[in-house]
Amino acid sequence: MLLEFSCSNHRSIRDTVIFSSIAGADKTHSENIEKIAGLNVLKSSVIYGANGSGKSNFIDAISFVQGLVINSIEHKPGDGILQVPHKLDGYNKKSEYKIQFIVDNVRYAYGFSLTNMLVYDEYLFYFPNNRRTKIFERIEEKFTTGTNFRNKFNTCKDVLKPNRLMLSCAANFSSVDEVLKAYNFFKEDMVIYSNANQENWMNYSLHQINENEQIKNIVLSFFDSLGTGVKDIKVDIKKEDFDISNLPPFLSDEFKKLLINKGVNKISAKVIYQDFETDLLTEESTGIKKLFGLLCPFIDILANGKVLICDELESNLHESLLFGLVKEFIKIHGRKPAQLIFTTHETGLLNLDLFRRDQIWFTEIKSHDRSTDLFSLTEIRNVRKDENFGKGYIAGKYGAIPMLNLNFADLISNM
Repeated sequence: MLLEFSCSNHRSIRDTVIFSSIAGADKTHSENIEKIAGLNVLKSSVIYGANGSGKSNFIDAISFVQGLVINSIEHKPGDGILQVPHKLDGYNKKSEYKIQFIVDNVRYAYGFSLTNMLVYDEYLFYFPNNRRTKIFERIEEKFTTGTNFRNKFNTCKDVLKPNRLMLSCAANFSSVDEVLKAYNFFKEDMVIYSNANQENWMNYSLHQINENEQIKNIVLSFFDSLGTGVKDIKVDIKKEDFDISNLPPFLSDEFKKLLINKGVNKISAKVIYQDFETDLLTEESTGIKKLFGLLCPFIDILANGKVLICDELESNLHESLLFGLVKEFIKIHGRKPAQLIFTTHETGLLNLDLFRRDQIWFTEIKSHDRSTDLFSLTEIRNVRKDENFGKGYIAGKYGAIPMLNLNFADLISNM
């Protein structure tokens, strides 16, 4: 589970912002909490804010860390780290990223900073028996290790470069179990969903529906509970050969041969109703397509206890459906708990039937430098537990929402 994430100098985020999923003193909604590694951890959190306030940039910062951990081992000499700093600070000022998370009931703390598109420092600690233990610390290309890890990273000395993270190098060139667990948290346990990767999720779902009858039945049961009228879905996946005449002429003969031998999957899917059927990919609504694409990864995340981070989860989904998805995350308490962190504009979710105050977060633009601020509802004074959060948010009581002071009727009448 994700415990805390903070960053600075990343896109619209200038000064350090801190997000936490560690539960506060609020006694309400105990079902929203998992007791893990000696901590009370929130199973879900929601982030609200006006358009352009930095919600997506906050998710982008988490995604950036994940991508750099997984992929920086592939960076070549001379490559810079592609990161976008705040416009008023630029690459000369440090961009810092810190994250705490739990793997196998043990807490980890990991972080790094960048300057001039290269890694300046980095660290990894873990907390066996709740005692902080150093795994490694690194400044530029030099690193030190904790007492328990002496000589465990000698194979990393030649591969550690200014444009590579030590965690990425150690996971690929050593066999330290604690390092592999931390690395796999980013690679396997943290799943980030955005509009950009919807096609990949759809392909995954259709393969799962085609290959796993149990998952297919769960998906159909879900659609039936929504009253959609969907009776069945038939997925057909065929391996087809490339037509060599359609390949670009500049490709090498070796690469053409590789493509021809590999072939390509052609996927078709028919949604079956009582009296007719439709083509899922070309005839169904955007909402139905999003549901089919979302449900199989959603089931996998719940079943295997992963962290799902979504930007604008409500896009093309009805409010009641979104409410139901969030309730599923809260309701299921498995061997390995799942966690949901998402941004949304859907104010219908801002109610005491779903969230505690420490689960509700806001982004807001600071007026003096147009940078992003992030804060929790618990940080706002004079908010009653029985308050209508949705109404208070719309009224601008908590900030984080654009207040339109223009009188458009007067402006238009004067044209």
